[in-house]
Amino acid sequence: MAMWKLFFETCDVLCGLIPNRRIRRNIREQRLFDWRDKYNALRKKFPELNFRHTRMIKGGWNIGFIVDNRYVFKIRKFYDTSIPIEKIMREKRITDAFANISPLRIPKIEIVRAGKYTFYKYDFIPGQNLNLYSTRVIRRHARDWGTQLAEFIYAVHNARPPEIDDLRADATGDGWNHNDMCNNIIVDKKTRRVVGVIDWEYAGWGTLESEFNNAIAYSHRVRNSGIGDVIRAHYKNISNTSRVAHKK
Repeated sequence: MAMWKLFFETCDVLCGLIPNRRIRRNIREQRLFDWRDKYNALRKKFPELNFRHTRMIKGGWNIGFIVDNRYVFKIRKFYDTSIPIEKIMREKRITDAFANISPLRIPKIEIVRAGKYTFYKYDFIPGQNLNLYSTRVIRRHARDWGTQLAEFIYAVHNARPPEIDDLRADATGDGWNHNDMCNNIIVDKKTRRVVGVIDWEYAGWGTLESEFNNAIAYSHRVRNSGIGDVIRAHYKNISNTSRVAHKK
């Protein structure tokens, strides 16, 4: 994450050396996602924040700015006035619905307008993404981390928050999923405990099997660590215990 801002700044400087104005504008819009305009809009909106300590993130449909290790401001890569407010609000609705259900921390999203841009703003969760650890380290902590993640999946997948029931209309599956867990599991560097799950833009109604797969699918380090087997086994234990309790 620390390198993205330097990368965008360098590309922006190099882009400025291109003599053709139309080509410069096209590169800044299509390849650099108008990042500087978005960044400056935030600085103007929040003059009280220390933007000298800013890191950039990039992934999926979004780019974002982590400001002073306090707040994350996330925004679509491409500005599109045709996107309805319902679609912009979707991630906020889902995270609000699961905030008191999830055993792990979920960012509480605030929708803010800065200039012509609409951002998701939420508190930064300190830690390191689980998929950045080596396979050896993940394997060493697989039992603890896998247990926590199984409990998270069980809580979310089996919940039925009525306030977002409309979002599963016409969808197939058997429960709610995060759908991109592998890239968004935050581990506290000191305690080595999973503390949060971020970036719920792909969350939706789906199958349990797809959630198990998405927990390990996008990182060879995570896949090769054996943590997927721990998640499945502990989830099964929770499910069996729950069924026995209900029978009583």
